[in-house]
Amino acid sequence: MLSSELKAFYQVAQLGSITQAAKKLGLSQPTVTTQIRQLEARYGIELFYRGGRRLSLSDAGAALLPRVRALLQQEADIEFFLRNSGQLQGSLRLGATAPYYVLDLLKGFRERLPQVEVAVQIGNSQEVLEALDEFRVDLAASSQRLDDPRLVRLELGRDPLVLAVHREHPLAALGSVPLAALARHCLLMREPGSTTRQLTERMLAEAGVRPQALLEIGSRESIREAVLRNIGVGIIARHEVPHSPELRVLTLEGAPEIAEYLYCLKERRLARLPAAFLAVAREFAERAD
Repeated sequence: MLSSELKAFYQVAQLGSITQAAKKLGLSQPTVTTQIRQLEARYGIELFYRGGRRLSLSDAGAALLPRVRALLQQEADIEFFLRNSGQLQGSLRLGATAPYYVLDLLKGFRERLPQVEVAVQIGNSQEVLEALDEFRVDLAASSQRLDDPRLVRLELGRDPLVLAVHREHPLAALGSVPLAALARHCLLMREPGSTTRQLTERMLAEAGVRPQALLEIGSRESIREAVLRNIGVGIIARHEVPHSPELRVLTLEGAPEIAEYLYCLKERRLARLPAAFLAVAREFAERAD
């Protein structure tokens, strides 16, 4: 019981919101609220200051937070040890922003260790890196570059950002599109936390371009479907654009490349399964060069 209450406390402290913590934990909001209140009542302590829509840590809560993080890390280390101790079996958890790079790595990994169970969690860059930081995945492939001394980082490859449009869209006849042309069209955007969105917003801001309209759609798959329906245009990594006679892929002038990185916690890089996956990834990156 204490473990679940401490996990609830940790997520609320990290996110500043019971609603967001409940979503992250896969629990109802009343359940998380009850767990926090029970923890406070049992020990006669106030862990959060409640004011407005966001909770802030009390002094006692701030002092407790690093202890809870250390405890959760110990729990994750024990679980990781148990999953990876067997010589003929085990399991590996991967986080990825897209399947394109990670599936090639997974194929090579499965050829070497077919008996190992693998689970892949897909999310945006922020989500998969949070999952790695919170020990919910063992490795994470993300397009966001982190310079963190706790992490091993390996670049898997680079891809240019391009403009995907429907074949009947006015821009479809162009081979190369200047950024200024986007001011007259509806631009489909990824959700906050997406590296593609961050690069797009920075690129447009530096060029002083404001699209006619912005339509936020929460996944690259949904953006591709919206482009196929000629709802708007999408800025996407080149390898993410599906082959379809209904689509045109256009060069976007001044668009940067987007890199994909594989991350692993340094303390786990020599463990059997993460080390095996990193070895496959290094070979993949060397071939890409």
